[in-house]
Formats: sequence, structure tokens, C-alpha cells
Amino acid sequence: MKKSLLAIAAGAFVLGAAEFVMMGILPQTAAAMAVSIPTAGHFISAYAIGVCFGVTMLVFGRKTSPKHLVILFMALALAGNALSAAAPNAMVLVVARFIAGLPHGAFFGTGTVIAKALADKGREGKAVSVMVTGQTLANMLGVPAGTLLAEYLDWRLAFVILALGAGVTIALTVAWMPLIPAVPDAGLAGQFRFLAKPGPWLVLGAVFVGNSGVFCWWSYVSPWLQKTGGYDSRLIPLLMMLAGFGMVVGGLAGGHLADRWLHSVTAAVGQSISAVGLLLVFVTPGNPATCALLTFWIAFGLFFINGPQMLLMAEAGKGGGELIGGAAVQIAFNGGNAVGSLVGGMALNLSGMDYHVIGLAGMPFTVVAVLLLTAFALRFERRSAR
Repeated sequence: MKKSLLAIAAGAFVLGAAEFVMMGILPQTAAAMAVSIPTAGHFISAYAIGVCFGVTMLVFGRKTSPKHLVILFMALALAGNALSAAAPNAMVLVVARFIAGLPHGAFFGTGTVIAKALADKGREGKAVSVMVTGQTLANMLGVPAGTLLAEYLDWRLAFVILALGAGVTIALTVAWMPLIPAVPDAGLAGQFRFLAKPGPWLVLGAVFVGNSGVFCWWSYVSPWLQKTGGYDSRLIPLLMMLAGFGMVVGGLAGGHLADRWLHSVTAAVGQSISAVGLLLVFVTPGNPATCALLTFWIAFGLFFINGPQMLLMAEAGKGGGELIGGAAVQIAFNGGNAVGSLVGGMALNLSGMDYHVIGLAGMPFTVVAVLLLTAFALRFERRSAR
């Protein structure tokens, strides 16, 4: 079981780093591609859009063993990151980032099913948190390493290493992961039957708007730390490591509490933490200490919600829609990522590049997420827990 979960965690590390590394290397990439910082936000959005399109692979791969699906997804990750490393211009980089994003949501939907299948009863939250830990460690170690490479060597090396990591994950999956049976085949339409109920849409809405809010800030965290916090660019990798540490702690805490609390209540607490952090981004003047604290705080809230929300959707899809349910969280997450990046960029342009306003732009989204999760808890989860 441990080796199998480590293989999933390795894939989550690669995909987590591929998703978030662009935030740490955005200034260098923008300069190399000869575009502005807000325009470079499209490199973030392209990955997120790829995530949304890539989930269609699960629709046609429903009869395939999760092990074989993981191998396919990591092969795509290898190709997308290799092309990102070789991109000669901004347009090719956008396409490469789109390809790299294709396996993301499908992988985490499949990984959630695998983790639940391998977990002891009542320990599903912790099993999923092991996978999430791979993603959060990517932010603690992978993203800062990529930022260091961009600062001192070449930002393209970050994508070379990610492509190699995808290859290693394929090898670990072949060696360690058991051949878990495919989910029950409910037919093409049956996979989506659970979406006819209102409950899953409340959860997906919360994921979407919550991440829209956080990514108004997170997409531009590197220049925010420099312009508002006064940090030298050489210190940004350390701040990225601090954010990654917050994500690791938040992901583990959220997974631990999800086994004890209602999943929706756990997620609502995490969204509330993010909402308070974004408000403070707007109202505090900004100095090295407060910006470092807020970097940890908001990153903690961002991944505190991950395990509970994936469990909510995997449970909603029982009976053939488990893969789609788990992947739908990543669609909503990355859809919010794309919207947040665009809204944050618009706020910067309209404010004359005032980095405080990205907190104000994002906070209302996270408040709506708290309300949606509260409504789900009151109407659906509390009732089913009686």
C-alpha cells in the first residue's frame, strides 16, 4: 500500500510543480517571451484550460485499469513539459502548457479512486492526503527549486526536470502499483448521472469560486512579494518554500480533520482561512514580515480544502462516476485558477499595478465559497450523517 501511494504521490508532485512553478518563474519567463507580466498570466491560464479539456479522457477510459490510466497521464505530462522547455516563443509555450495540463484533473480523479481503494475503512481522508502531500511538496521543494533555476541558470531547466520526473513516475507506477479493477461501468451517460443532483454542484461551485479568489493573488505572488513586501528577487525561492510548507501542513491538516468532521465543514473552514488572508493582503501596508506570514497563511488555506473536497465528489459519484467526480474537483480548481489569473491581471491593469488590489479582487470569491459549502453541509451532508 505504501509503495502504491508513493507512486501516486510522485505523480502528484510532478503535476503540482508543473501547475505552480510558473508563478515563481513568471518574471523571467515574461522577459524571455517578450510579454508583460499580466500577459504572461496566460501561461498559467493555458495549463488550467488543459486540465478542463483533459478530463474527457476519463469518459472514454472508464473501462481501463487506473494503473494504466496513470501511465498514460504521466506520458502526456512528460511530453507537455518537454515542449515547454523547448518553446521558442509565447504562442508555443501556451500550447505546451495546455498539453502539460491535460492529464492533471484526470490524474487526481484517478488517484483519489486508487487511494480510497487502498485505504483502511475510516482512513480515506489520510490516504487521499498522501497523494495531496505529493502536490504540496511540489510547492515546498519543486517550485522553489524551479525559481532558483530561473534566477541563477535558466527557467527552461525547471521544465526539463519535470519531464524527467514524469518518466520516473511511469517507472514507479509500473513497478509498485497493483492492477486495481476499473470502476463499475455505468455506461457513457451513467458516469454523469450524479451531476443531476444539486449537491455536487454546490461543492464544485465552491471549489471554482474559492480558487478564483485565491489565484487572483497566487498567480502574481512573485511580483507581489517584490513590490509590496520589498523582497529581493533572490529571496523569492525561500518565500516559495514557505508557501509550499504552508500547503504541506494545510493538506495534511485538512485530510486529518476530514476523517473526523463533516467534509464540507472542513472545506468551509479552509476557505474562510483564505478569505481572511486575502482581506489582509488588501488592508495591510505590506512589509517583509506581513507578506511572509500571509504567504504561509493563504497557502495553508488553499490546500487545507483539497482532500475534503475531492472526497466529497468521489463519494457523490459512487456507482460509476467516481473518476469523473474526483476529476471534476480539478476542473473546478483549475477553472478557478484561470479565472483568478485573468481577474487578478485585470485588477492590476486597472489599478496601475497596485498589488494590494489582488487581495480585494479575490476575497469576495472565497466568501461565496464558504456560503456554498455551508449550504451543502446544512442541506445534504448533515442530513446524511444522522
